[in-house]
Amino acid sequence: MSDATTTYDLAPSTGAKFRQRTLPILIFAAILLAIPMVGPSRTMYTLMHQMGINIVFALSYNMILGKGGLLSFGHAVYFGLGGYLCMHALNWIEDGVGLWGSFPVFFLPIVGFVGGAAAAAIIGWPSCRRAGTTFAMISLGIAELVYAGSYMFDSLFGGEQGVSGDRMNGPEMFGLSLGPISDVYWFIAFWTVVGIALMYGFTRTPLGKLSEAQRDNSQRVQFIGYNPQTVRYFVFVFAGGFAGVAGGMAAVNYEIFTPINLSLAPSGFVLIMAYVGGITYFVGPIFGAILLTYMQSMMSDFTEAWLLYLGVLFIAIVMFAPRGIAGIVFGIWHGVTGPNPSAYLAKLMMQLGGILLMLLGLIVLVEVSVRWSNGYGHVYEPFGIHLGHTDVLTWIIVLVASVAGVALTRYANRPEEASQ
Repeated sequence: MSDATTTYDLAPSTGAKFRQRTLPILIFAAILLAIPMVGPSRTMYTLMHQMGINIVFALSYNMILGKGGLLSFGHAVYFGLGGYLCMHALNWIEDGVGLWGSFPVFFLPIVGFVGGAAAAAIIGWPSCRRAGTTFAMISLGIAELVYAGSYMFDSLFGGEQGVSGDRMNGPEMFGLSLGPISDVYWFIAFWTVVGIALMYGFTRTPLGKLSEAQRDNSQRVQFIGYNPQTVRYFVFVFAGGFAGVAGGMAAVNYEIFTPINLSLAPSGFVLIMAYVGGITYFVGPIFGAILLTYMQSMMSDFTEAWLLYLGVLFIAIVMFAPRGIAGIVFGIWHGVTGPNPSAYLAKLMMQLGGILLMLLGLIVLVEVSVRWSNGYGHVYEPFGIHLGHTDVLTWIIVLVASVAGVALTRYANRPEEASQ
């Protein structure tokens, strides 16, 4: 058979599809089912709730960033408007307004989807006519307009105090009153899995495929008979809807929504979650949401400089690992299962050692500097070791660890021809 008639199957194998697409979701669902069995504390429950909300929020953002190629600085608008609609719905349920008196609070994320999608349909009609920098600037302007307007219309947004409600109203579903924090956990877990499954299913639809196509080459999409603006618009509407689902989950969990939920802070945070996790992989934003939620909730108890570490992490991902955490995880998997796993593991251990050394130098430098700048204690004492800004040992650790880490990493990353 000649080369001209030879066919090549470039699609991933069934096993690869299962490992990269289905298996992570199944593992995630199994973990959610197992967590209550270990008797988690109230703090752990609260952390899990925040992670579930951020997972859905980050995945909805990646629908337009990773899949659609649209950089938005105002995705929190749809999260916030969906959440505000759910907060008003909570009060309507409590007051027994019309049919709302028999509406289960458990299904409020559906209301959030409607609110987020409706807002995205209105805002996206003019903004999705352009892509690239123009779209990003429009999203930034709209975010500022909505945030400023939230302080002007008190009847809708409640001013600085926001809108609050009580989730323990309306008929119960599945025997959950949503009063105990363990009941809320099952609510968050259910909608997290449903949101993941629906958004994954969306990526496999023709519209999801067209979104990726117009991201890569909008002219070719137009050439085969599809309007890239229309594709962007409908993807934008669905992304806003799923952001509203996350807003509905947050409304039930926190029982209050304030204008801060519409500000640039959550919009920037969801961008970092998606990018750090890996926008080229569906599971990437899940990794990013879990890691950054933990850093936001737990690291602040150990260090005042957690935002600085977050910034360093983001810069490192952008510069050295543009495929994010998911790219690192799948890269390690391919290396371990590759033709020469022993050589790959040796290189990986050297890289990990270099990173840990550089991290050691960074942590000592930052913690000592923070204590010196704030004027209290002046001493950083990890494992009982006295480290102050005037101690020679401090700067020896910073310099030696940093230089050794850089050298070890460069040695591990040297070209294979040079190592032979």
